[in-house]
Amino acid sequence: MQRMKTSVALVFAGALLLTGCATGGTGGGGEATADPCETVRSEVRDISNGAQNALAAGGDPSDVQSAVEGYRERVDAIDKSAGDDAGLSDALEALGEKIDEAAEYAATLPSDPDAEVDADALAAQQEAISAAAAEVTASCSGDTEG
Repeated sequence: MQRMKTSVALVFAGALLLTGCATGGTGGGGEATADPCETVRSEVRDISNGAQNALAAGGDPSDVQSAVEGYRERVDAIDKSAGDDAGLSDALEALGEKIDEAAEYAATLPSDPDAEVDADALAAQQEAISAAAAEVTASCSGDTEG
């Protein structure tokens, strides 16, 4: 059981590294905060990491599900404030769908803290969220420059 927790932790750490690299970009600096795209990227990175953390932390399945659903609400709020960029809106909707799927998955997690969690299924949920977050970043940075 300890090996499973270690495996899940390693998968999770790798996903966070990939998320940071995929959404962190190569820029940064004082002017980035004035860039609306940077704000979206930062929010999406926080949402992605938070949802992945909630899944990895485990606990009561209904609490995990509720926490993950809260991240969907944040995605919807970003979408409403992002303006008329259809590509960005589509990417945000795709991220929201992956978070919805993760919330459904969270409901299936065992309530017994000593029970084994399917590390592959958990990693698949985390990777899907990470990939969707990277798509939001790519969509935003490609459409708002100029």
